[in-house]
Amino acid sequence: MSNESKKDFNAMMNNNKEMPKTEIVKDEKIIKKYGGTKMFFAPPIYYDELMKKVPKGKLIIVSEIRDYLAKENNVDFTDPMTAGIFVNIVAWASYQRNTNITPYWRTLKADGELNIKYPEAIDLQKRLLEEEGHTIISKGTKDIKYYVKDYKESLIKL
Repeated sequence: MSNESKKDFNAMMNNNKEMPKTEIVKDEKIIKKYGGTKMFFAPPIYYDELMKKVPKGKLIIVSEIRDYLAKENNVDFTDPMTAGIFVNIVAWASYQRNTNITPYWRTLKADGELNIKYPEAIDLQKRLLEEEGHTIISKGTKDIKYYVKDYKESLIKL
């Protein structure tokens, strides 16, 4: 995201963008990849509500949030593109607030990867996770990525 300091992420988070809604997918590649035709679009506030449920020392991955939303809304899957965007909006909205903080740093990408698109890139998420007792490891030599070591042991189920 660019020009984060100039954007009002809380307004973005509270804009339902004509969601929630369900669409029927006809693209065979998408149907095969995600296992069905009914795709759910959740507004950003839904992600905020679920991310707030992750207690200190625990973690969740975005796909778990997507799976939960799909199950709760009787669809086959939740749109992965908007999910990623909206999780980032929630993180930045929380970062811009002084109260009612959402512990966005506890929401990881697949395989326990930290999210470079969160506020202050990896540095803040890494520090906050380490303060909660997690160990952060790096992988790669050129394109270095950061992960929570043994993240599966700390995952919650919604």
